[in-house]
Amino acid sequence: MTWTLLYLRSRRVPLALAVAVGGAAVIWTLWRTVADERDVAPTMVVLTVLLMVAVLSATLTAPDENLDRTAARRWPPRRAAHLLAGLLVVLLALLATRYTGARFGPATLVFRDAAGLLGLTALCATVVGAGRSWFLPLGWTTVAVMYPQQGTGGAVLTWQAQPTDSTAATVTAAVFALGGLIAYSLAGPARREATESIP
Repeated sequence: MTWTLLYLRSRRVPLALAVAVGGAAVIWTLWRTVADERDVAPTMVVLTVLLMVAVLSATLTAPDENLDRTAARRWPPRRAAHLLAGLLVVLLALLATRYTGARFGPATLVFRDAAGLLGLTALCATVVGAGRSWFLPLGWTTVAVMYPQQGTGGAVLTWQAQPTDSTAATVTAAVFALGGLIAYSLAGPARREATESIP
């Protein structure tokens, strides 16, 4: 239990959870207050998932990555569990609203985008580090939501904003989810370069 608490604190998980769930709660409150419809618009659902994933990306690394790599623990299963726990947080927080006055959905959209964006973020973390891992998902999803495209190629390029019955979007999200899970679990976050100390 002590190791788990230390792990969660070192990765700033409590703060990230509070911000991610709190951000979703703010959007839920605004929608329930302002909108006439009970169902949150798909665009807002996608952007809420993106917000939560971006916040949770801060937990993908510890202050000292080298210590993680040299510790006498099997890190791949722990990294995989960390990503799956992040996915569970997003799903539980958003799908719990199905029984409230404003609901995020459909469930397939939340699951597809949460899994795909977490996988994409994890892939970015292995290449450029956790600190910048949310840049590509944020930029790509923002453009996809603003300019969704038609056709198979368009569905792949703007998979985040496609309807839930789009096979191309689902396959693209699944590729990112699985690729991110494997890459991050095996390699972990990219090492940060040592900064020169200023005298």
